[in-house]
Amino acid sequence: MTQKPFHETHLHLKEFTAFIDMLNKESDRGAVLISTGYLEEQLKQTLLAYFIEEKSVVSLVEGGNAPLGTFSARITSCYALGLINEDELHDLNQIRRIRNEFAHGIHVSFEIQSTIDRCKTLRFKAGDYDSEKLGEIRVPSSGQFRTAATALILNLVNRPHYVSQGRLKTKAWKY
Repeated sequence: MTQKPFHETHLHLKEFTAFIDMLNKESDRGAVLISTGYLEEQLKQTLLAYFIEEKSVVSLVEGGNAPLGTFSARITSCYALGLINEDELHDLNQIRRIRNEFAHGIHVSFEIQSTIDRCKTLRFKAGDYDSEKLGEIRVPSSGQFRTAATALILNLVNRPHYVSQGRLKTKAWKY
């Protein structure tokens, strides 16, 4: 019996595998912007999966004046609603700060001390380790960022599905 390819048995990871392919081809700046864009979208979908099913709700997360239209607002709202945990909150905020440095700075890189310091605090990053064959392996800040962002994306890839199982519903209030 022939086993189906991974991409056929795990359809929910189709976008993720495309993301990984793209991430591996990107510059550091591109990796930061693509990763944060993907995370922003996952948070948006998580919020929409939690809110009541109503077309007008989309205006909370989309459009120029959307109160939950920014990465920061989505992170804070997801945490306040219990849709992400404290470690995810921490890393999402650090990644958001790194994104802001890369988006607004001309000479920014993963070698700048402020970026190095932020990457060191990421909780989902790959850590340094020792290898019998290779010796000491030190993960540079760019690797710390990429692994933390990828781990967060994997954490959140199915979150909208699970969150939708506890979706808010309207109810009649007694006065």
